[in-house]
Amino acid sequence: MIAKAQAQVDSGAFFAELATLVRYPTVSDAPEGRVAIKAYLDDVLTPRLEALGCAVETHPNPDPAGGPFLVGTRVEAPGLPTLLCYGHADVVGEAGRWSEGRDPWTLTADGDRWYGRGTADNKGQHLVNLTALRLLLAETGSLGFNLKFLFETGEEIGSPGLTEFAETHRDLLRADVLIASDGPRLDAATPTLFLGARGSVRIALDVDLRPDAYHSGNWGGILRNPATTLAAAVASLVDGHGRIQVPELLPPELPDTVRAALDGVIVANTPGDPLPDEGWGDPRLTAAERLYGWNTLEVLSLGAADVDRPVNAIPGRARAVLQLRYVVGTDVGGTAEAIRQHLAAQGLSMVGVTVDGNFRASRTPVDDPWAGWAKSTLDKIAEKPVALLPNFGGGLPNHVFTDVLGLATLWLPHSYPGCLQHAPDEHLLASVAREGLVLATALFHALRERR
Repeated sequence: MIAKAQAQVDSGAFFAELATLVRYPTVSDAPEGRVAIKAYLDDVLTPRLEALGCAVETHPNPDPAGGPFLVGTRVEAPGLPTLLCYGHADVVGEAGRWSEGRDPWTLTADGDRWYGRGTADNKGQHLVNLTALRLLLAETGSLGFNLKFLFETGEEIGSPGLTEFAETHRDLLRADVLIASDGPRLDAATPTLFLGARGSVRIALDVDLRPDAYHSGNWGGILRNPATTLAAAVASLVDGHGRIQVPELLPPELPDTVRAALDGVIVANTPGDPLPDEGWGDPRLTAAERLYGWNTLEVLSLGAADVDRPVNAIPGRARAVLQLRYVVGTDVGGTAEAIRQHLAAQGLSMVGVTVDGNFRASRTPVDDPWAGWAKSTLDKIAEKPVALLPNFGGGLPNHVFTDVLGLATLWLPHSYPGCLQHAPDEHLLASVAREGLVLATALFHALRERR
């Protein structure tokens, strides 16, 4: 089966199939994208799930902001383990110009890179898993387990309605384990298994003091400057070395199991990656611990007046948007109040604070039996060490599977950090797709032997 998995990529069959998937502009935050999404569900995913022997249903989203859900179900025998797979059909909107005149909706190859919107996030990744399941079924005549495959259509806009859908359809989605693919592996060369995701909280700081700007020569020294005030507010939350200054924004501890899992993990190890900056972040932690086991507070935007064409005037308002990436164990329910109290104690109560949560932090414990089984299976088939990460650094709706459905979650990503997934020139590495298809096929084959 390994040779057959490799041949899918080597023969060009996988590339040709992925080209079909990329052709659909399934942008979830655009009306025309909703039309493409429906066509993608009907014309692409439904036939492929039916070819796996699945009964396929499309379900409406309980949240009008989100699109429909597609569920494929294959039941071989009641006593067999049940696998839940997940993928998302939507992609981000177009962002800027692609190099060399590339069309984001046309798959093109340049050496090891396959360019196209959705190649890495998430069409190429869920195609790997669909192909691996198809190879297993063709080889053995049965999967040896029951299969449920859930596709959502709004992951790129925060998965609206997914939690409510899972709560309402617990029986439909009932399973023993989730195996899915999204996000990046540790680096291009390292097969990776991760068990969850960090959560995300967006924090807006607004200093809106007056409707007009006033001449700095006539009013400087007697009118409070919103930009100066905002700079002080940001620095009081996270200092100039990236260290969070508000205890309520930090996790209570770094668990020993997480520390052990991250021991020896090297980050930013792909050629062309930026080098981690010395002295940035908590000095007590390694780079891997800061990225995968701890919280970070990043400034996403910061501005007042026209930063490119300043005039000699004190601006009337200033705004910054920050993002807290947080791990399991962090209590983010009181984030806004904690920040307000902290700023008030600094004499900065005039700074307005608005907090908007997104994906919640969640992870399957590192010592969960399913994690040990998956890691040992991948170690046997991979030709290099497999990294086990407690969670990856970004956000995914993993909490739906751990917290709502009560599942162990195993994420086997088929992308890498430099894939440019939300930017021009998004790409999938052919070498990673080839290796990922081998690993996914082996993992599904091992599941049929697990009782």
